[in-house]
Amino acid sequence: MTDVGYFGPQSVTWRIHSEPVSLVGGLRALLLQALHPGAMRLLDATSNFRDDPWVRLEHTALYVGVLTFGTTADVDAAARRVRTVHQQLGITDSEQLAWVHVCLVDSFLAATRAGGLRLNQRERDQFVAEQLIAAELVGAPAALVPRTQAELREFIREIRPRLAGTREAREAARYVIAPPRPPVPRRFVLPARVGWTTISSLAVGLLPGWARRMYLLPPLPGASLTTSAGMRALRQAVRVLPEQYREGPLYREAKARVAALG
Repeated sequence: MTDVGYFGPQSVTWRIHSEPVSLVGGLRALLLQALHPGAMRLLDATSNFRDDPWVRLEHTALYVGVLTFGTTADVDAAARRVRTVHQQLGITDSEQLAWVHVCLVDSFLAATRAGGLRLNQRERDQFVAEQLIAAELVGAPAALVPRTQAELREFIREIRPRLAGTREAREAARYVIAPPRPPVPRRFVLPARVGWTTISSLAVGLLPGWARRMYLLPPLPGASLTTSAGMRALRQAVRVLPEQYREGPLYREAKARVAALG
């Protein structure tokens, strides 16, 4: 099978989502998404993420990987499952769907920029435009979805008065930042916890100031510089690892399909 999916190796989406620091962006997105009171109330009432937050995080990461690197058939199947879950949970509000999408796109841009990936304005706009596909696949209305980074920022500016650091949001953030147990053998629990603490701390550091204030986090002088330094160090540390450790299986499979095309 030589299908390279909806994006392909020439896309900015491949460049960004193949970066190891994109995981930090995914966590930042979850923290931002929780600040929408309507979406958070619905999640709190219908989701079992507290029982095993690792499963939710894993499913989110897997879906983004399939969306980016999977074949069109795999992506369509995954998107159908997401839409089915949305319908079962009653997630149909257009603004909520658009907000979840915008959080992901903005967070991936923020993480890769802090990590040192050089993208010019045209490439950042191209990434936002490419992600329209992702929004449409899960049912977010095209009319609400930004097409450039400037529109992305305007969407966030307009929705900010309707966001809030509710009790449910702060509790959900606690499960994201410090999940109750890492899914690893006991002898690896401490290394896993230390690694997750590093990644989640960077995700919190990437939050905009207004979001940190909603979470009642104290202002930290120089936090932006510290986070950028940490993101660049993380990216460099992962880039020297062997390919099988720094690249996910979906990315490697996608590269093999591209190679088969010659």
